[in-house]
Amino acid sequence: MSYPPGPQDPSYPYGQGRGEPGTAPGAGPYAPGAPTGQYPPQQPGVPEPSAAVASSPSRTKLANLRAEVAKAVVGQDAAVTGLVIALLCRGHVLVEGVPGVAKTLLVRTLGASLDLEMKRVQFTPDLMPGDVTGSLVYDARTAEFSFREGPVFTNLMLADEINRTPPKTQASLLEAMEERQVSVDGTPRPLPDPFMVIATQNPVEYEGTYPLPEAQLDRFLLKLVLPLPARVEEIEVVHRHANGFDPRNLAAAGVRAVADAGDLATARAEVAKVQVGPEVLGYIVDLCRATRTSPSLSLGVSPRGATALLATSRAWAWLSGRTFVTPDDVKSLAHPTLRHRVQLRAEAELEGVSAQTVLDGILGTVPVPR
Repeated sequence: MSYPPGPQDPSYPYGQGRGEPGTAPGAGPYAPGAPTGQYPPQQPGVPEPSAAVASSPSRTKLANLRAEVAKAVVGQDAAVTGLVIALLCRGHVLVEGVPGVAKTLLVRTLGASLDLEMKRVQFTPDLMPGDVTGSLVYDARTAEFSFREGPVFTNLMLADEINRTPPKTQASLLEAMEERQVSVDGTPRPLPDPFMVIATQNPVEYEGTYPLPEAQLDRFLLKLVLPLPARVEEIEVVHRHANGFDPRNLAAAGVRAVADAGDLATARAEVAKVQVGPEVLGYIVDLCRATRTSPSLSLGVSPRGATALLATSRAWAWLSGRTFVTPDDVKSLAHPTLRHRVQLRAEAELEGVSAQTVLDGILGTVPVPR
């Protein structure tokens, strides 16, 4: 892998006063003017395209997804951006929120805004692995077994309330999420490309649920938390329903496909060209290593988490219209990329410590390259 020029080179984009024409060092949605102790938001937010980079048609189309989703979902721009980042990184997303904050509607609307196939599976305690992956079915006419594909053979799979199904069924997604294939009767069967699992779960109602094991949580690129809407947003939600909005009829709301698989492939190729300097690579590694020595954590971020933070930071930089990653891109994506990959010690939980506060402390103490 080739890196940008070194810090003594005049073209080095991270040096003081250097960078692309018209772009200040670290410019972007979260410029580093604030002191190190000021923590970034816990969601990626909405990127602000830089005027220094020529507009990309694929970037414009993916940015239009927010406007399409907003036709059915009020607010939640940060969650939409997170889902777009996961699509660009070929990753999977875990969406968490209390009942009634439009988790399922958000994913359905995203699927309607993309010219991609989408399937939804309601995870229940009696759901079997074959109900997800597919199984061999005996055909009496031919006296042979034939494979019948399950709902995992799609582009976007909504795994609704994934923590309500037993671990055996949860594990049926492991191979699909990591290898992009499903093995049935010893035969591997590739999944379509693109392929993304979007799983939802509630942080309440733990009766009859099966928390995802750490190994499966680590397979998710991002964990997005959907908050309750602000008062003005909730008024808009009620206003839309009072005027006849039907969440089951997205076409009536005017939602249409604004991007397809070709646009996504082009965007991924452009994201792969975003440069990452040695200092930023070191910053990513330092953040992840700091979680492994934190006294509040029994499990820190693995190298897979470090590569995930690299990928999401690259996608965020591209959405912001830049050709290089800044430390603030890393800080912007640290929470959604890392918070589900760490595990608190029992004594820390009793003291009211959360993964968010631990990551805040790490972001405030690890030196930021300038």
